[in-house]
Amino acid sequence: MLLSEQNLQTMDRDLTTCSHVISATNLCKSVGEPLNRIDILTNLQLQVAFGESVAIVGSSGSGKSTLLGLLAGLDNPTSGIVTVKGAAFSDLDEDARAAVRGKQMGFVFQSFQLLPTMTALENVMLPLQLSNQSNAKQIAIATLEKVGLGSRLSHYPKQLSGGEQQRVAIARAFAPQPAILFADEPTGNLDLATGERIIDLLFSLNQEAGKTLILVTHDVKLAQRCQRTLTLINGQLSETGQLGAA
Repeated sequence: MLLSEQNLQTMDRDLTTCSHVISATNLCKSVGEPLNRIDILTNLQLQVAFGESVAIVGSSGSGKSTLLGLLAGLDNPTSGIVTVKGAAFSDLDEDARAAVRGKQMGFVFQSFQLLPTMTALENVMLPLQLSNQSNAKQIAIATLEKVGLGSRLSHYPKQLSGGEQQRVAIARAFAPQPAILFADEPTGNLDLATGERIIDLLFSLNQEAGKTLILVTHDVKLAQRCQRTLTLINGQLSETGQLGAA
C-alpha cells in the first residue's frame, strides 16, 4: 500500500511540530506456519526523539537485529506500524521505503558490508550518487578525512584493516547526513582498542551532526554512551537506564 504524496513529503522534511523522529506502535513480527509460529516481537512500543541516542540491548536471539531491520524498513512487520517524522513508513512498498531510506537513514552493519570491487572513496560516494548529489565526490572525500582516512581513498576493502573498514562504513552512513543512523553491533568484529576508537568516532559524528542514533549492541561501554538504554526481552522493550550523553 503506497502512502499519499503528502505523507511522503512529510518524511522528506524536518518537522518542528513532530516530537518523535521514529516510532513503533504495536509492532509484531512472527515467522513460521501457524502451528509452528515463532513470535519474535509482540506488541512492541518505541518512541525516539529527534537527536536522541538510544541503545537496544538483550540476549542473543532476542530479536534486536530484527527490530532494527523493521525500523529501517529492511523487513516488513507481521502487524503494527512504524512511523518516520509522524508519517507512516512500514505501509510503503519496498521501492518507496528504499527511497525514504536513501534520504533519511544511514545503516552501519557489524560485517561492514563494503563493496569489495569499489575503493573506500567509491563506497562512500555510492549512496550520494544514488540520491543524485551533484557534489558526491567532494562530500565523500571530506567525510573520509573526518574519520581519519584521507590517505586511504583509493584503497579497496581487502587492503584495509577491520577498524579502517568500519570507519569507511561509518563514513558511508554519515555522508548523506541522514536524520536517523542505525548501527547493528558496530564494534562486534573489532578488537577492544579499535572498538573504543570506533565508539568515540560514532558519537563525535553523531553529536556534531545532531542526528538521531539507534544502535544494537552487546557492548556495555557502547550502551552507556547513549542517552537511553532499552532491553528487549520476550518480544518487548523495557527502559533500563536514562544515562547522560557522552
